[in-house]
Amino acid sequence: QLPLVESGGGLVQPGGSLRLSCAASGFTLDRYRVGWFRQAPGKEREGVSCINSSGEGTNYADSVKGRFTVSRDNDKNTVYLQMNSLKPEDTAVYYCAADSFLHGRTFCDNAMDSWGKGTLVIVSS
Repeated sequence: QLPLVESGGGLVQPGGSLRLSCAASGFTLDRYRVGWFRQAPGKEREGVSCINSSGEGTNYADSVKGRFTVSRDNDKNTVYLQMNSLKPEDTAVYYCAADSFLHGRTFCDNAMDSWGKGTLVIVSS
């Protein structure tokens, strides 16, 4: 496993926005596809979004389409998840994961090699 660190979580009111970051330390992310996942209390971890190594391929869970945007800055070795119009049901610990295998593909799942420890997002009034 390679070190990934998520940041940017916090408490936000419904309808608000947050930007999460996933930073790599000691290795470059430009040959890795990266996924964002989340796990709400009492629920299984689910995929939120995925981005391929070039950034040209992205996909989203139906529940976040039109509200979340994944992007990457390979010069900064960081992947971002911009979350807008947040809802209480978005409350979860958000994780990023990376894998170098077939990094040009836009495919992310729970079998990815490296995982961060997560950042907590709470959407509440």
